Amino acid sequence: QVQLVESGGGLVQPGGSLRLSCAASGSIFSISAMGWYRQAPGKQRELVARVVNGGTTNYAYADYADSVKGRSTISRDNAKNTVYLQMNNMKPEDTAVYYCNAILFSRNFWGQGTQVTVSS
Repeated sequence: QVQLVESGGGLVQPGGSLRLSCAASGSIFSISAMGWYRQAPGKQRELVARVVNGGTTNYAYADYADSVKGRSTISRDNAKNTVYLQMNNMKPEDTAVYYCNAILFSRNFWGQGTQVTVSS
């Protein structure tokens, strides 16, 4: 089992920046991927960014949705078991509930979600 606790959502003006944090606890050493999804009203949940572990190697890589590529950075602090999502130059279409996600033995675990609103 994995427990995920998100923080950092809120109201931001267009062009502004925001950093989301997701702290993991539980069976964290078996997590194969961890990242962020979002869901806007009336839309399906979509991937924003994730870090995928390289299995038996220490290599890990990041995936980004095209809509945030170039203005978002996902990073992780292994000592704190935390993944961060830094979003810059935010747009009104970034408004959504953001969910932290972790994959453990092909099972998806989700945080409770944090609202991000981009508006002037």
